[in-house]
Amino acid sequence: MSAHCHHHHHDHATEGHQTPGYRRVLWIALVVNALMFAIEIVAGVAAGSMSLLADSLDFFGDAANYGIALLVLGSGLAVRAWTAILKAATMGVFGAWVLGSTAWLAFQGSVPDAHAMGVVGALALAANLGVAILLYRFRAGDSNMRSVWLCTRNDALGNLAVLAAALGVFGTGTAWPDLIVAAIMGSLALSAAWQVIRDARHELRHGKARATGGAGAGEDAHPEGLADTSH
Repeated sequence: MSAHCHHHHHDHATEGHQTPGYRRVLWIALVVNALMFAIEIVAGVAAGSMSLLADSLDFFGDAANYGIALLVLGSGLAVRAWTAILKAATMGVFGAWVLGSTAWLAFQGSVPDAHAMGVVGALALAANLGVAILLYRFRAGDSNMRSVWLCTRNDALGNLAVLAAALGVFGTGTAWPDLIVAAIMGSLALSAAWQVIRDARHELRHGKARATGGAGAGEDAHPEGLADTSH
């Protein structure tokens, strides 16, 4: 991620949640993700693709994610932090399910439809990139806002991986590229879940949003002691 403004205390995070622009973006994201869930789950079953099915459940989880985020807009930091923990737990369950299902399907031997994977994967990528562009300026702040951004970012990365899997299935005539991508998506979900839980626990302990830097997800923009100088 590129550099962005630092959030030194919880009042800034609350203001970010209360901006009308953020609410509008969340509603757009909710509708887009709900539609893509319906499209991908049908296409995933028809194509026999584990990576598409994993992506469809990801869209479903994100639609719920945006809906919950809308419900807690303007709430206190503690409420938003506990909500973020709940969403992170959901991400973790999703990741574990994907990894388990991938291991089970590795012994089935069926080959998914590479053409369907490519078409639907490209549509999903376009949808997630559009949402990510809208959310980009809201990527900083408390754990709840970061969880929304992280989900969307990981989705776009996952869509690129689905397209790569489609090429791999087409080129090799085997299901292994599809299964490998599904495993990567599950691992991303587990990693993002841990990061959000870590940030939310920080907020519950210290009563303020964790400052984040531009070098990467979850990095502090400055040492903890310096963050307190703004109070």
